[in-house]
Amino acid sequence: EQLTFVCHPTKDQAGPNNNWMAPAEAKEKLTKLTDGCMKGKTMYVLPYMMGHPDSPYAKSCVQVTDITYVAVSMRIMTRMSKKVLDKIGNSENFVKGMHSVGDFDPNKRFIMHFPQDSLVWSIGSGYGGNALLGKKCFSLRIASCLGQKEGWLAEHMVVMGIQDPQGKTTYICAAFPSACGKTNLAMLESALPGYKIWTLGDDIAWLNVGPDGRLYAINPEAGFFGVAPGTSMKTNPNMVRTLKAKKFYPTLFTNVGHDLDKNEPWWEGADGPVPAHVKDWQGKPWPNSEGGKAAHPNSRFTVSLYNAPTLSPEFDNPKGVPISAILIGGKRTQLVPLVTEAFDWANGVFFGARTGSETTAAAAGKVGQLRRDPFAMLPFCGYNMGDYFGHWLNIGKRLKNPPKIYSVNWFRTDEDGKFIWPGFGENIRVIKWILDRANGRVGARETPLGLVPNVSDLDMSGLSIAKERMEKLFEIDRDGWKAELQEIDAFLSQFGSHLPAEIRALRDDLAKKLG
Repeated sequence: EQLTFVCHPTKDQAGPNNNWMAPAEAKEKLTKLTDGCMKGKTMYVLPYMMGHPDSPYAKSCVQVTDITYVAVSMRIMTRMSKKVLDKIGNSENFVKGMHSVGDFDPNKRFIMHFPQDSLVWSIGSGYGGNALLGKKCFSLRIASCLGQKEGWLAEHMVVMGIQDPQGKTTYICAAFPSACGKTNLAMLESALPGYKIWTLGDDIAWLNVGPDGRLYAINPEAGFFGVAPGTSMKTNPNMVRTLKAKKFYPTLFTNVGHDLDKNEPWWEGADGPVPAHVKDWQGKPWPNSEGGKAAHPNSRFTVSLYNAPTLSPEFDNPKGVPISAILIGGKRTQLVPLVTEAFDWANGVFFGARTGSETTAAAAGKVGQLRRDPFAMLPFCGYNMGDYFGHWLNIGKRLKNPPKIYSVNWFRTDEDGKFIWPGFGENIRVIKWILDRANGRVGARETPLGLVPNVSDLDMSGLSIAKERMEKLFEIDRDGWKAELQEIDAFLSQFGSHLPAEIRALRDDLAKKLG
């Protein structure tokens, strides 16, 4: 993140959430570094769409690169076609991506974003997010700036449908920081019979106000770019099925171990016994005296969404899907209830603005280090985050029928540091309550933070958790929250006059309710 810059005309526009460099200075630096960087190499020209080509919300893009891995990955991750060039024609209205690994010198590594020019310029890194420029660089950083200008939202969110036993499908979005289970949620196997999950996306959502005044989501991507270690039939069976499907392009694996007997990729946490003959991600026999892992901890797979057995029939709908609820979560071992419904849209924006996640597994009695990550967008919002909160508030004012907004937290622990809630497929029980709320089927209990379920309204059939443990999941520690508010204040104060007055008022209102 320290080599990633957003080059607005002024530092104030970039905000404290971004590294900033003046556009002229950045372009001069990059021009020197890029001069002759592809000499003697093959240059790939990649015309692609983010979003379905027929969607009014889709954007045309062209990236150039000198890395075959990037070209193949982008072919899987995006809708790539010569038709995109025909669509662009002579217009300037497309997003430009310039990528080269240069000479791999880490001192000459930069990922620069120029929102005014719809340009991403990246040199010196072959790593996914810095090289597959359609991913975070465009779909979030540049797109969030376009969204602010054009009246829509680019978000770090899952898009999924939940089909109930009566056959009705309701669509939701969910924002979580990385390593909090976004992909697992997007491909959930329901622990409740009769419920089916339909996947539309596990990482990025573009949200637009539809002609009927509802919020519509599209996933601008066409693939998954996931972390391999830990992926198994136990943690995410549908992803394992996706990786093996080969219906629509092969799966690409990078920096994983290599099972020499089966000629297959292997990683820590994969199914079955550890293979007898393995090469590690650097090509050395494993295990070895260095004691490292066979797969790099950030080793990846790139696979087409069309391979997913859970792919929603609405995935290619150019209009997107109407969103009934937005979930915002993080990893919090204390304080934050299992699920809380915001009083209204603005209160939900305050949920998003104060979101934090613990970066390390919390030992008993010790809380992991907390990193504030509003809407899971802190590394990806391409402009001043104070203005971003204001943009969220403005979108809400245009919605006739806004989705309800929820804070969720699967990670609350007891006195012994053990998780109280089982998570994974059991999370459908929380989602079912959210759907029941969206459809007006159940009531809720008011707390200073928002509305929480009456424990009796959660469908616990087939799951045994003692009532007092369940109630602990919804306990409000007023003193803990007063201390939390001071931390929230310290974080939000950095946005100064850019922080909307409405957010300040909601903060004061919560302080009053806590007493």
